[in-house]
Amino acid sequence: MSNDQTMDQKIKFLEDKIALAEEAGGKDRVDKQHGRGKLTARERIEFILDNESFVELDKFVEHQNYNFGMEKTKFLGDGVITGYGKIDGRQVFVYAQDFTIFGGALGLAHARKITKIMDMAVQVGCPVIGLSDSGGARIQEGVRGLAGYAEIFLRNVQASGVIPQLSAIMGPSAGGAVYSPAMTDFIAMVKNTSYMFITGPDVVKSVTNEEVTQEELGGADMHSSQSGVAQFAAENDEDCLNLLRELFTFLPLNNMEDPPILKCDDPVDRKTDKLKDIVPTNPNKPYDMKEVISSIVDNDYFFEVAENYAPNIVVGFARLNGKTVGVVGNQPNVLAGVLDIKSSIKGARFVRFCDCFNIPLLTLVDVPGFLPGVDQELNGIILHSAKLLYAYCEATVPRVTVITRKAYGGAYDVMSSKHLRGDINLAFPTAEIAVMGPDGAVNIVNRKEIQNAKDPVEEKAKLVEEYKQLFANPYRAANLGYIDEVLKPEDTRIRVIRSFEMLEGKRQNNPPKKHGLIPL
Repeated sequence: MSNDQTMDQKIKFLEDKIALAEEAGGKDRVDKQHGRGKLTARERIEFILDNESFVELDKFVEHQNYNFGMEKTKFLGDGVITGYGKIDGRQVFVYAQDFTIFGGALGLAHARKITKIMDMAVQVGCPVIGLSDSGGARIQEGVRGLAGYAEIFLRNVQASGVIPQLSAIMGPSAGGAVYSPAMTDFIAMVKNTSYMFITGPDVVKSVTNEEVTQEELGGADMHSSQSGVAQFAAENDEDCLNLLRELFTFLPLNNMEDPPILKCDDPVDRKTDKLKDIVPTNPNKPYDMKEVISSIVDNDYFFEVAENYAPNIVVGFARLNGKTVGVVGNQPNVLAGVLDIKSSIKGARFVRFCDCFNIPLLTLVDVPGFLPGVDQELNGIILHSAKLLYAYCEATVPRVTVITRKAYGGAYDVMSSKHLRGDINLAFPTAEIAVMGPDGAVNIVNRKEIQNAKDPVEEKAKLVEEYKQLFANPYRAANLGYIDEVLKPEDTRIRVIRSFEMLEGKRQNNPPKKHGLIPL
């Protein structure tokens, strides 16, 4: 470009370069992307952000690799679009990998574009959303591609608990491309077009001789229901991006701020009359804890997280009087709401996220204990259930607990009990708080009496009833101050909201330390 050009000529040159940068990998590759039912990287950014809010950075970056004749093939932007914009008027940084350029593969220049905005995001206190559509590290760049990934991983860790990090997997992600999302707070995948695996089906077959499809190995349904790697499985690109936009509305911008407050038109003092009928008095009868949750929160709306993974525990976001709360609840509809390995990990991850970002926790308890069995023990239920225990012990955000029915054994302790620094602990009249259920307890405590009785069946039935009267109720715990109030179910909403309002000024610190050793 000559220096003696006019300003108009220089502007025209700039406009041509901008147009070239925005062509992505060319019309043919863009058409292929659309043919797969996928949006382009630029379309995805435009979709997730408010209209005309996106400010792009590093549009003209190119790779500096000369191996394998790569110097002859360069694209402006180097396969990733980076910058910042707004969602519902709140600032967020975003990057979107462009599969039409080198298959979205990550080289050093590509990586440094991403790390630049991650550094900015931490400095200004704004979330980062990563839209992944990548074949992994760029083979032609050798160790520089690996170095680029490692620089991203480091920043994922440094930003963890400082700013929210959201990931959308919108195409293939293999090898190093899965580790960065795995260290972010939430992962959304797209069904039938996105995959996450360390090694693909071909490598699996050659190494282990196992036959498996991409979908079975790393598809959205598998990761959102079996592995627990992803928290959401969306139907298509648009659905995925809308989901992240909605999730964003519940979150603060950083760990020094509170979540946004929305205007609430749902009366604070609304009676929750249907709760009298939802929770059965019969302790063996199932019910849907999500109905309990929706009846308490604003406008019956509950944004569930990881719905299909470990469904015996329910986690997600809601609002109470317009303010974000994180909700954790045992699910009596699935395995009677028992805690097992997967549900403990799911619950622990969610509790720690909420604690990181000043989101109060509402815990709804109906738990018969921990799942027994050889499989659970051999796979480390002792270690993994301790994750949930650890998370609640460490949490310093306002915490309100409601025991709806069963709270037995160590599971009572774990589920944000008073003894783990639960702030306000409430119970329904149907609550049963004891070391174990009546039948099991009587078999242990009254074994000899039952054996020596003239009619062992009748004697056991009498002793079970006595146990129920003594222990299967909330009043002994209330006598000891472990339950702050036994409340009528219809008063739950107003009691919970008032409790959180009282706790708004809560200040609680853990002992100074570099970090603890969470049971891993």
